[in-house]
Amino acid sequence: MLPTRAEILRSVIFKTSRSGGKGGQNVNKVSSKVELIFNLETAAYFNEEQKQLLRSRLENRLDTDGLLHIVSQEDRSQLLNKEKAIVKLIDLIKKSLIIQKKRKATKVPRSVIEKRLKDKSSNAERKRNRKLPDF
Repeated sequence: MLPTRAEILRSVIFKTSRSGGKGGQNVNKVSSKVELIFNLETAAYFNEEQKQLLRSRLENRLDTDGLLHIVSQEDRSQLLNKEKAIVKLIDLIKKSLIIQKKRKATKVPRSVIEKRLKDKSSNAERKRNRKLPDF
């Protein structure tokens, strides 16, 4: 079960800093870059199995302390960047918790095999007809 937005907001830490890029003088004055820090170990709404799944799926994104960092600096507004970071986190958690079904191996149908062989023989016949006839 996925946690609610309010539960996630209670368990994350936000850090702000000055963003690079466009914005003119605004870039030099306003701290619009937002870094969301999520501690997977202290999240009480995940059971141990879900935490293990998240750890394995997000191992490349976790730092040495097991913290997940998500940075957003696309907008000039700190509030919009904060919202985008939260949406990124929720999306990342949703995608990481999906367990795919195992694929069942099936036998190739007889009609498919027959069609392949028929196409193969018709192609061979077409190429045979292109040759000069032997006299």
